[in-house]
Amino acid sequence: MTTPFSDLDQYTALPRVDGIAVSPDGSRVALTVSVLDADGTGYRRSIWAVPGSEDDVTATPVRLTRSTKGEGDVAFTRAGDLLFVSGRPDGEGDKDTDAPQLWVLPAAGGEARPVTRLTGGVGGVLGTASAADTVAITAGLLPGAGTDRTGVIAADAELRGRRKDRKVQAILHETYPVRFWDHDLGPDETHVLTLDLGSLSEAETTRPATRDVGDAAAAKHSYPSHLPVLTDLTPAPARSLEHVDGVVTPDGSVVVATVAVQEARGSRSTIVAFDVASGARTVLFDEDDVDHEMPTISHDGRTIAWVRTPRFTPAGATEQEIWVATLDGSGVSGARRIANDWDRWPNELVFAHGDGALLATADQDGRAPVFRLPVDGGAVEQLTHDDWAYSSLRVAEASGAVVALRASWAAPLHPVRIATDGTAIPLATPAPVPDVPGRLEEVETTAADGSRVRGWLVLPDGDGPHPLLLWIHGGPLNSWNQWSWRWNPQLAAARGYAVLLPDPALSTGYGLDFINRGWNAWGQAPFTDLMAITDAVVARDDVDETRTAAMGGSFGGYMANWVAGHTDRFRAIVTHASLWALDQFNGTTDMSQYWQSIFDQDGLHENDPHRFVADITSPMLVIHGDKDYRVPIGEGLRLWSELAEHHAAADGTMPHRFLYFPDENHWVLKPQHAAVWYETVFAFLEQHVRGGEWKRPELLG
Repeated sequence: MTTPFSDLDQYTALPRVDGIAVSPDGSRVALTVSVLDADGTGYRRSIWAVPGSEDDVTATPVRLTRSTKGEGDVAFTRAGDLLFVSGRPDGEGDKDTDAPQLWVLPAAGGEARPVTRLTGGVGGVLGTASAADTVAITAGLLPGAGTDRTGVIAADAELRGRRKDRKVQAILHETYPVRFWDHDLGPDETHVLTLDLGSLSEAETTRPATRDVGDAAAAKHSYPSHLPVLTDLTPAPARSLEHVDGVVTPDGSVVVATVAVQEARGSRSTIVAFDVASGARTVLFDEDDVDHEMPTISHDGRTIAWVRTPRFTPAGATEQEIWVATLDGSGVSGARRIANDWDRWPNELVFAHGDGALLATADQDGRAPVFRLPVDGGAVEQLTHDDWAYSSLRVAEASGAVVALRASWAAPLHPVRIATDGTAIPLATPAPVPDVPGRLEEVETTAADGSRVRGWLVLPDGDGPHPLLLWIHGGPLNSWNQWSWRWNPQLAAARGYAVLLPDPALSTGYGLDFINRGWNAWGQAPFTDLMAITDAVVARDDVDETRTAAMGGSFGGYMANWVAGHTDRFRAIVTHASLWALDQFNGTTDMSQYWQSIFDQDGLHENDPHRFVADITSPMLVIHGDKDYRVPIGEGLRLWSELAEHHAAADGTMPHRFLYFPDENHWVLKPQHAAVWYETVFAFLEQHVRGGEWKRPELLG
């Protein structure tokens, strides 16, 4: 009998919760759920509603949306209406475009309707006001569209039409960088726009373009007058809002957002307040060599909280400090640091009901608990004390109900309600948590320098001894603390492997000193930590020391490369999206300035894995996507070339293989490509770890 973890077709078809929002009164929770489309080549997201009360855990989820384009980026208005972003056709706009727009689904019932009609589409919902109808969104606008706060919309539509008619895709860059993760930046620039939902009307008329572009063009690019007027808060932003985060004050009068300040090839993050009515901007927090990020505002609008982080250098990482200040309109006063003794990095911040404390999640000891941070500077309290990793904290404005998503290596993301005592009660979900084949054990050892090194061990059924896969996480500032659909050890457990998921030096959740043990020295403490905990695990009776392999992606791929050049203990190495030649990587990645700022020249040279290519003895499976801009394809190409240079036989044959995805990025996300990824990895491991025959995956031709 097959299961979703023994059969990749069943696995890719499992529904997946990936977003959550809560209504102001806490009675309704909206979930975004991704499911495989009809032909199995992509995922389609829809929105579901479940009760927010723990009394309705067994209630039947209600599907709210259904379209071929899917929906996401959900948020509630003050009236309880549901906002979302979708590229679904609206029946009235341009039939030749699928640009995503902002939609609203009334709480009282009825069909969803579009709120915007931007030619270039909406990026996402930045924030909504809890006591007004103001909504802030992000959208890309062409720099040549000008700086008129309302006229820029029609001008952008005109320019986009001209580029489309002439089939021009060229982009002129004036600052660094030019791309990010998996996409090119430009030709448009991210702006923050606001609108008043209260002005949405039923009549379908058009508002003429606000600049003289000729009668025909004005008619073509007019904006529907029944839709709310969009006002640009950020004229001529350049690249300052590419990673914008922000919040709207309860009365809707001010938008507070992170704004990047360009610094040669890099930037620093500042926090800026924008007056919605006038467009005036006030810089709230800005310091050289410091990033100010993650702004959040109290429910009464009187307090702002944010994260202040002094810039990392080759000397080490720094603390992520939690600060609060009094907010008065667009001004602040009384800034002070809280949670001074809390040695963790927050993943998110929200104000608790009553505004006396912040709620945060942070990596800790292989989990990600919820913490309570008193605004008065009192001691930080850990609210949840279980093995889960929590994320996406949402607090209902009126009731104070707290909902979140949680996951672990035993279960994917699912919604819960968190009581004041930290008890988490599962909510109804349209994506039931599947039964998994592997059981979790926590393992640890002591490194050579006396540091505790821990991890999770996923064990299959049976007494063993089981072949062992060492999986090395990416980041490197990361932790193996929750479910991943792309790197899922339960798939390996279903095939009889034990999987070790360790957190070596540089991992988060163990304090700053633990991170800095591996700083500017990736090939030292991280490597010895990995070997030490592997030694401890293979000493178990249920693990087979003679049948082991090491795998990793991104930084984990870097470590897999380093492991390959420094030990022959593993029968196979899988290296995905891996850093191979640091001198080359640092000039071609999408974030050159960052990587060069955290290494000095000695650190780059001493920890460069390509220098040890001649020492590699384990067969390697190299995997890379051509659209990976964080770790560019040149890393995989050079690794493959140098493996051939040093290890190919006279006839060109090698024990190594290169799985190449021309249209994939850092993660390999398309469902069938992900299946091919797993099929190839398991075939490679079957050959080299278990001594079976190599079986080429069918869809590789």
